[in-house]
Amino acid sequence: MTNKNDNNKDVERDFYDEGMTNEEIDNNEEDSENQEDNEDKIDETEILKGEVKKEKDNFLRLFAEFENYKKRTSKERIELFSTANKELMTALLPILDDFERGLKEVEKSSDKALKEGMQLIYNKFKNTLLQKGLLDAEAKQGDLFDAEIHEAISQIPAPSKKLRGKIIDVVEKGYKLGETIIRYPKVVIGN
Repeated sequence: MTNKNDNNKDVERDFYDEGMTNEEIDNNEEDSENQEDNEDKIDETEILKGEVKKEKDNFLRLFAEFENYKKRTSKERIELFSTANKELMTALLPILDDFERGLKEVEKSSDKALKEGMQLIYNKFKNTLLQKGLLDAEAKQGDLFDAEIHEAISQIPAPSKKLRGKIIDVVEKGYKLGETIIRYPKVVIGN
């Protein structure tokens, strides 16, 4: 047994000679095990960070897509409301035209009360249509003809060179509902 103890003491002396104690030897073994654990943890951490980054990117894309969807549907809803009355307005336009023609004829009359009454009714009707989004599509004599916003019903020789390609007469007024033209102004253009 003394021989065995001597061997252990020799081993201990060898470590002491190298400047290492039993505690340091144990710590070195633990450090190598901890290093392996740390490498595993680092690999695991990198994998988890990559997954979090991927999920975050997916979340941001879905959020952006949803925001675009909300904007698109909101815009479509606004357009729907602004043009929902299109059919009704289109049906009322001939009545408005007749009313305006009737007012011109009433102006020739000498009955003042009739003129005032017709004018009041016309103003009320016109204001109601304006509140619902009906606007006049501008077309005046001398304006340049634009096929995008005017409908030419005939061409006549221009009275002067300045009126060539321009509007000579407006036969029927045009109207817009919001920004959409629901009836193009019918015009005569100079040739």
